[in-house]
Amino acid sequence: MSSYHFFEEFDQEVTDSIRNKYRDIISELGEDVDREGILKTPERASKAMQFLTSGYCQDPSEILKSAMFAEDYHDMVVVKDIELYSLCEHHILPFFGKAHIAYIPDGNIVGLSKLPRIVDVFARRLQVQERLTHDILECINNTLKPKGVAVVIEASHLCMMMRGVQKQKSVTTTSGFRGQFEKIETRSEFLKLISTNLA
Repeated sequence: MSSYHFFEEFDQEVTDSIRNKYRDIISELGEDVDREGILKTPERASKAMQFLTSGYCQDPSEILKSAMFAEDYHDMVVVKDIELYSLCEHHILPFFGKAHIAYIPDGNIVGLSKLPRIVDVFARRLQVQERLTHDILECINNTLKPKGVAVVIEASHLCMMMRGVQKQKSVTTTSGFRGQFEKIETRSEFLKLISTNLA
């Protein structure tokens, strides 16, 4: 008997409901839902979907507020190459890539780990890349109230790569700027920093 145990906490009623729907879908597609390799798939898919959409249950503003600190620092803070994985709301297929975030503090800084956290919160919802960019930008701007915020997202979309136009090497870039980043010189500095390997 295996001693391996992996525990994830999910609402059992919700899990059962989603599992039964997946079972019906798999059956409608022509697969044998009682086949050994498929037997536990509906439950696995139910739990996976709950994890991938867990952002609905989290408040990104509260995450930022939990690690805000008064600090007399007024230069640019950049966190780049933040991995992100999300689900396109049109086909429920993944899109994935990286986010680059910068802000200029105005009396408060935030713990650096919180910026990737809020990327995850918004990414773990059914999304379009344009709204994901806007959600991250506005959350930082409204919660931290910095002198400026910039967000750039680069992502590949499986709805374009696996189906439809089937363009495997296409990358979509979206951006948003507030405050001082609306000035050309500040925006240019940010874009140079995220495109340069300083290591």
